[in-house]
Amino acid sequence: MKEKLFDSEAKLMKIIWEKGPVSAKDVSIIAAETIGWNKNTTYTVLKKLCSKGFIRRDDPGFICTALVSEDEEKKAEVRSLIDKIFGGSKRALFSSLLEDEELTDDEIRELRDMIEKR
Repeated sequence: MKEKLFDSEAKLMKIIWEKGPVSAKDVSIIAAETIGWNKNTTYTVLKKLCSKGFIRRDDPGFICTALVSEDEEKKAEVRSLIDKIFGGSKRALFSSLLEDEELTDDEIRELRDMIEKR
């Protein structure tokens, strides 16, 4: 399993997932516009993502390619949350989510369909 993504790393991964493969220069421009980061901050975080195995750097041009899909990362984060907060119990997670939530009949039907299709 890959290491955990910190919030700053997740912000750059979102850019790479949306645009990738993408040059580090373009990532830094997008990060400056959307997050307000300077080039040095962006390059530091990109190097961390490389060392953690989330992206690959290809030359020339320091092209960043995601090695982990967004879907894979979402699943890993959910597994981590379930393990950490709910002691590994998916039932406890769903119970917590549904405890105070008002659901429409359509939403309940959709949830039932998802569970039945599993």
